[in-house]
Amino acid sequence: MKKSSKRIFLIASVIVPFLIYCVVYYAHVFGNAPYRFDEFQYFTFAYGPGDSLVNKYDSRTGEYQFVNVQNKLVKLKVHLPKEELLYLHRKASELGFWDWPSEIVGDTTQTRGGEKPPRYVTEFVYKRKSKKVIFDESYYLDTRLKDANRQMIKEIQLVLKKETEQQN
Repeated sequence: MKKSSKRIFLIASVIVPFLIYCVVYYAHVFGNAPYRFDEFQYFTFAYGPGDSLVNKYDSRTGEYQFVNVQNKLVKLKVHLPKEELLYLHRKASELGFWDWPSEIVGDTTQTRGGEKPPRYVTEFVYKRKSKKVIFDESYYLDTRLKDANRQMIKEIQLVLKKETEQQN
């Protein structure tokens, strides 16, 4: 066999199947790639004990309501700058938000001091896709998933707190 025909055989039998495998395998990965920020429209965030999600934020309207330390409902207009929205988008991507299940709920009959555990609803909406995650503090199965949810919630709350302080 000639040297050139050996190379052609090697390319045809090893490299071509490998490239086909890569295309087939990664087509799924790129199809489910994290959502692009240039398609971002808005995000919503709500939380509260059990099903009463009295604390809410909507980035498209800027309406933010929460119960303060004196147990009073406070309503504010907080418009997040593009940089903060990009930060939250990137943080969601970093924590794997797009791969989380839609409902991360544990035993909803559990109570803590007479109250149901906190529930958080986070939704990112894009032009072609959206992702909504319902997370309940009573979830106990996957600690890494629970920690990632807590981290995302903490980041959102820090951004909202920073922006409310800057506007006051």
